Amino acid sequence: MAYICVLVYFLFFSEIMGRQVSDEYHLNLIPFKEIKRFCNGINKLGKHVVWMNVAGNIAAFIPFGLFVMPVSGRKINFAETVMLTFDVSICVEIIQLVTRVGSFDVDDLILNTIGGVIGASMYMVYVIIERKRTDGKVQI
Repeated sequence: MAYICVLVYFLFFSEIMGRQVSDEYHLNLIPFKEIKRFCNGINKLGKHVVWMNVAGNIAAFIPFGLFVMPVSGRKINFAETVMLTFDVSICVEIIQLVTRVGSFDVDDLILNTIGGVIGASMYMVYVIIERKRTDGKVQI
């Protein structure tokens, strides 16, 4: 629950992350456009800004991917976890667009989903190691 509260804060309210209501709607539907802009402008923007945008979007959703499978009331698989990560991410982007807090950015969808994939992969590795340790059998 604490993770969700922190995530919501950073996605919608954190002034340090530039979360303030804009007079305009901001929309990017071209994959990798903003990632390229940030990487090409690293000298002008600074490494910290680029790091926060690219790595921050990934890191923000690693816990989501990591904990969705064990916390879900029913067993969901890896693919469902990835789709759920994407679904949550698209909801966030739509809310940011409608409220004009941030922007709708397809690159954020890509980066957030990568974070979910990393988290889900970490959980799958944990399950495999734990099962090998406890009974020598590997089942997922």
